[in-house]
Amino acid sequence: MLSCKGFGATSAQSPLAPISFSRRSPGPRDIAVDILYCGVCHTDLHQARNEWNGSRYPLVPGHEIVGRVTAAGSDVTRFKPGQIAAVGVIIDSCRKCDSCLAGEECYCIEGPTDTYNAVDRVDGSITQGGYSNNYVVDERFAHTVPENLSLPGVAPLLCAGITTYSPLRHWKVGPGMKVGIIGLGGLGHMALKFAHSFGAHVVQFTTSPRKREDAMRLGADEVVVSTDAAAMQAHAKSFDFILDAVSANHSLDPYLALLKRDRTMTLVGLPEQPPQFSVFSLITKRASVAGSMIGGMIETQEMLDYCGQHNITADVEVIPMQKINEAFERLLRQDVKYRFVIDMSSLG
Repeated sequence: MLSCKGFGATSAQSPLAPISFSRRSPGPRDIAVDILYCGVCHTDLHQARNEWNGSRYPLVPGHEIVGRVTAAGSDVTRFKPGQIAAVGVIIDSCRKCDSCLAGEECYCIEGPTDTYNAVDRVDGSITQGGYSNNYVVDERFAHTVPENLSLPGVAPLLCAGITTYSPLRHWKVGPGMKVGIIGLGGLGHMALKFAHSFGAHVVQFTTSPRKREDAMRLGADEVVVSTDAAAMQAHAKSFDFILDAVSANHSLDPYLALLKRDRTMTLVGLPEQPPQFSVFSLITKRASVAGSMIGGMIETQEMLDYCGQHNITADVEVIPMQKINEAFERLLRQDVKYRFVIDMSSLG
């Protein structure tokens, strides 16, 4: 077993605090990684506080991991000690269903194994996440990192990055398309960067006029305050694709009114309540509402390589591990531009 230390929750009511635990020893196809940085996702807060039910305690969050390989099993071919590796939201799957065979492990029919708070398919233990000093993972579910990228900015690419890259690629966003991004947070700012990089004309939707300048800096061609009915009406029936990255409850109808015929609005945020929209918003133009989660392992590596080629990383605020509870409270207030990343050297 591998000895670990990190920060975790012992109950839904407890703050994150120092914790010691063990991971399984690396097998022939595994790598062991000393974690350098770990991003803070809103999912971590939900899971630590059992807001989705099903949390197992003690629980160590964290699924945006960047670290240095310290050991590689005898059958490992892609990594060697000293190399930088990244680990995202899932660390295993059944590997035999149609989705897994297609390289879409995140849609595994049996369900993928999450980086934390899941039953490890190898030994039956409960997986613990990246708010810790090390991790063990099968090399199939780890990724190489372009050398030119800043590692703190890479960590959120493993969740916020691939969550937005994947649908933009799936719906073939590119030059000549008018694309809307709803929300300018951890997910939205990555969607904006990618859509701009892909050559689309990008319109950023926000409820906050004060975000206009930052949206333009990040690549928006236009910024629309969604509470301005006249500004929204000016864009009616003109969009080829809209990506909704908002996790607060909101109506979809004002945005569906902006789609052209036969176009799609895709949801990647996780509101507490089911989406609200009128069927008439769909049938009057044969529009679609779709959903997307992360991406498979091949696509995640493609995304990282693309980021290396185009020098794309997340905008981050680096914090010590000891400030994680403060960071959670700031997340609730949307007081971060645009992702917290923990410097794991602060663990000591």
